Amino acid sequence: MSNDLPVIAVTMGDGAGVGPEVTVGALLDGSVHARCRPVVVGDAARLRQAARILGAEPEIAAIDSVAGAVFAPGRINVIDLGLLPADLPWGEVSAVAGDAAYHYVRVASELAMAGEVQGICTAPLNKEALRAGGHPFPGHTELLAHLTGIEEVSMMLSTPTVKVIHVTTHIGLIDAIARIEPGLVERTVRRGHDAIRRSGVAEPRIGVCGINPHAGENGLFGYGEEETKIVPAIAALRADGIDARGPLPADTAFFLAGRGDYELIVAMYHDQGHGPVKVLGIDAGVNITVGLPVIRTSVDHGTAFDIAGTGRADVGSMVEALRQAAELSPSPLMK
Repeated sequence: MSNDLPVIAVTMGDGAGVGPEVTVGALLDGSVHARCRPVVVGDAARLRQAARILGAEPEIAAIDSVAGAVFAPGRINVIDLGLLPADLPWGEVSAVAGDAAYHYVRVASELAMAGEVQGICTAPLNKEALRAGGHPFPGHTELLAHLTGIEEVSMMLSTPTVKVIHVTTHIGLIDAIARIEPGLVERTVRRGHDAIRRSGVAEPRIGVCGINPHAGENGLFGYGEEETKIVPAIAALRADGIDARGPLPADTAFFLAGRGDYELIVAMYHDQGHGPVKVLGIDAGVNITVGLPVIRTSVDHGTAFDIAGTGRADVGSMVEALRQAAELSPSPLMK
């Protein structure tokens, strides 16, 4: 395997969910190893259990460091934190699993900050378990920002049809509207613009959603939020040569993106962006954290406790997350 391929830290996610299964399944996909050198941060024993559930027989090798990884077909390298009990039930919220999931991400972040890995790809964690384990973060996005010392990042969802970046994410709707202001909108669009350019689109067309129905209908709906919170940001972006358009009615923006009018849609709040994206492509959806000092991608699904431990989890989103992590991460030789 070529040494110029990026090393990607793959966090196993919540050990009681489908994370171990999708991790093993994705890392047995030959296309992954053609693009990157994956190193799992997790629990080797749990991954072996997942492999048995899948009817697979990979070599799951516990290693102490990235330098100890040997990349070969059928081998999965694991920095084994050994935090899970052998009898951890599948499909149940567990404080132990939540705490372990936190430490997988912590170690991966430390490896990234030290330059030992060029990207991070995360299997899903469970917010309730994370909180029960003593780590009250709303999700990966906020946790990674905390661990890497970054004050502000953005969540981008990517499907084969549409990409969407969020101005606000895991806060209530009333709080989200209060938080939205021109500076935050502008910074979010810039982060999205840079990410799309890194993926190979030289001049991305960006559609910016409004907040109210019909983007306010010229003041008919709402209290002028579009004019005060969004229009100034678009003016500043366009003055800087960024092709940002809007505010657009959210109920048509995703249709326009789906037919190819926009490379990126900017959603103002969580459900405005998540709903359409999951309808369009949840099976192949990828969650990308934009603004970190290292690229981070993730599956766009949860821990799926209802099917965890059954071997029925679809690995397609994890394979796509690894593909995009490899595509967006620099080569280790580029220093």
